[in-house]
Amino acid sequence: MSFSHLRSFVDFLEGKGDLCRVKAEVDSELEVTEIATRVFREKGPALLFENVKGSAFPLLINVLGTPSRIEAALGRAPAEVGEALTKAAESFLPPTPRKIWDERFTLSRFLSMRLKPKRAAPVMAHRISPADLSRLPILKCWPFDAGRFITFPLVVTKSPVDGRQNLGVYRMQAFNARETGMHWQISRGGGAHYQEAERRNEPLPLAAVVGADPILLLAGVLPLPEGLDEMAFAGFLRGRQTETVSCCGGRLAVPAEAEFLLEGVVPPNERRTEGPFGDHFGHYSQEALFPVFHIERIYHRDNPIFPVAVVGKPPQEDQVIGDAIQEMLVPLLKLMHPELVDLWAYQEAGFHNLLVASVNERFEKEALKTALWILGEGQLAMTKCVVLVGPKVNVRRFDEVLRALRDHFDPSEDFILLPGTSQDTLDFTSFKMNLGSKMILDATVRSPKPAPRREVDIDKIKRLDSRILGARLVENSLLALQVKSDGRSVLEGVLASSLLGPVPIVAAVSADIPLNDPVLLIWGLFTRFDCERDTFFSQASLQKGHPVYGGTLAIDATWKEGYPAPLSMSEEVVKKVDQRWKEYQIK
Repeated sequence: MSFSHLRSFVDFLEGKGDLCRVKAEVDSELEVTEIATRVFREKGPALLFENVKGSAFPLLINVLGTPSRIEAALGRAPAEVGEALTKAAESFLPPTPRKIWDERFTLSRFLSMRLKPKRAAPVMAHRISPADLSRLPILKCWPFDAGRFITFPLVVTKSPVDGRQNLGVYRMQAFNARETGMHWQISRGGGAHYQEAERRNEPLPLAAVVGADPILLLAGVLPLPEGLDEMAFAGFLRGRQTETVSCCGGRLAVPAEAEFLLEGVVPPNERRTEGPFGDHFGHYSQEALFPVFHIERIYHRDNPIFPVAVVGKPPQEDQVIGDAIQEMLVPLLKLMHPELVDLWAYQEAGFHNLLVASVNERFEKEALKTALWILGEGQLAMTKCVVLVGPKVNVRRFDEVLRALRDHFDPSEDFILLPGTSQDTLDFTSFKMNLGSKMILDATVRSPKPAPRREVDIDKIKRLDSRILGARLVENSLLALQVKSDGRSVLEGVLASSLLGPVPIVAAVSADIPLNDPVLLIWGLFTRFDCERDTFFSQASLQKGHPVYGGTLAIDATWKEGYPAPLSMSEEVVKKVDQRWKEYQIK
């Protein structure tokens, strides 16, 4: 089933009993976040808040918050989309009449990649004059956010050099009624267009669409190759062309069936402090200087809906979206890299902090070649930690990954540290925005070498240091220590004690990380360490000027002074939602 606009998808979900209309008045400052977070974690319905304090427009959240909603939006499972794309690509390697005929229905979708311009469009039915963002139900998501943020905009820009359009999702902090920040992270298409315009000392025309059909919402998040128009690719996914209308004086094309349209420019050489903002790494991203979007016109369709998204500590709605995108794209990556069996970025770690690849090595150290490709490929290049495993390991199961590290990881041969690299803009662990370090752990299958096994005495380890609050051994591979303070010092004492035996990894996490929660353990571990500064080994030496490692890998993943605070809702809002829960009538 193909949905032409957001309302048709909302009506579909409501007909299935998968959408709840909340008629009680709610505040878009914090209250919506607390409600939506609870509903998502209970795998509840999409929420349409019809009475948002201070706004005449309804607010939609959790619209893509379950795999079944993603499948409904796509018309099939995400993995099936990836398989269809792969089969279509294979039909040209080399092309034969038989292959092309077999894939005729998939190939016909390529014709739907042409945009379909319209003279008039529903999105321009009404104009808010004068332009005023305060009339929109914009969220303040977390208590220490710098203000209100548009969290699910589809931002359209065009390269002033080659004329190619880009559509991406970038948060927008509302500075006032007509100006927002443009949080363009490194490696993002919209940011590249702005750099091109700035070098020419030209303002960059920009259109921000809020609300579109569900295929376009997904396409805006897809890490497509530079130059591939997301609106065109959305046409392929839905099997129907994306209808567009010109805006910004004819300089841009935007989805005609969108809900809201914000038009304006981003001037060159203008920056303003943006943030902090509670981001999908589960911490506040720190304030920094970013370009400014000057809004000239705001339009909307009849009875528009304002979609939003909340990110934060896992799990959140972006987990479902991110996992669906992986399901779609991994088959294509496997086609380009035949040694690759599977690949998975862990949403628990904010996706970019932990990626596991299973490799069927055809020659010695081919897995390393695969890891280096990953660290140089598009948005995959923002990955901090790559773990390589053999072809029989399920990369989506962290326990299996840990067992592979237990059985096959030899730090003298299998650990690679890459200092001084580019890093995800949201990664705060190096204390330098966009810069940091990466590491590769190779646990692919080697010739059998039975490792000694003995039980680790957890009680003895706890008694080693009064700063150790708790300890948990996972798969005889990862010893996680919950500590009060001074994680590195605690780890050094544990390594010196000779109590670890063959455990390959020991990590210190802070007191706020529950060791028995697998999701938060991965989150707390992989979002709070810098590979170069916070990892070390029980054995290390220099041979011919090069470091050689051995023994146990130690990771100090404790929260450090200077890190942004982890996200938590204020007690006042939690109590407010507790008291009002029956009023919302969410079923």
